[in-house]
Amino acid sequence: MRLRGKVTTITGGNSGIGLATAKEFKTSGAKVAIFGRNLQTLNQATASLGSDTLAVQGDVRRLPDLQRFFEQVNARFGKIDVLVANAGIAKFAPVESMPEDVFDELSDIHFKGAFFTVQKALPFLRDGASVILVSAADADKLGRVGTSVYSAAKAAVRELARSMSAELLGGESESTY
Repeated sequence: MRLRGKVTTITGGNSGIGLATAKEFKTSGAKVAIFGRNLQTLNQATASLGSDTLAVQGDVRRLPDLQRFFEQVNARFGKIDVLVANAGIAKFAPVESMPEDVFDELSDIHFKGAFFTVQKALPFLRDGASVILVSAADADKLGRVGTSVYSAAKAAVRELARSMSAELLGGESESTY
């Protein structure tokens, strides 16, 4: 049990890839905290994950929700060893018919959500913690019809991973706002 006692957090941990990741962490001995929008799937996920699991309902697009999540994780388990920014949705439409609200939802959940998940978690991360930004392996590379916004949001997450890695590992910043 290589993660025995480690504290792991997963946004979008109530279904799909996030829930599968949570189950794997539990099998490896970790304490798991999951975050998601849907209370019903959060409750189902918690029941399947068992003890030493914390489930918090919230939305990665709302910074106070993320703050509350990390505060609750810290209060229950202490500092975080593994942060998985996984929250995401899949919605597709051709360029000519992409509604603005869907564009905003995709951008806000994937890009804004990943960025602020990491930012809000920083004070709660243990020294040497792992930060994992989940992005589809090929969504931003293949150029499929109807996926322009989804793919662009995934590409943004990939670039966040590159840039944040350099910055959080101690690289120099070119400018500060």
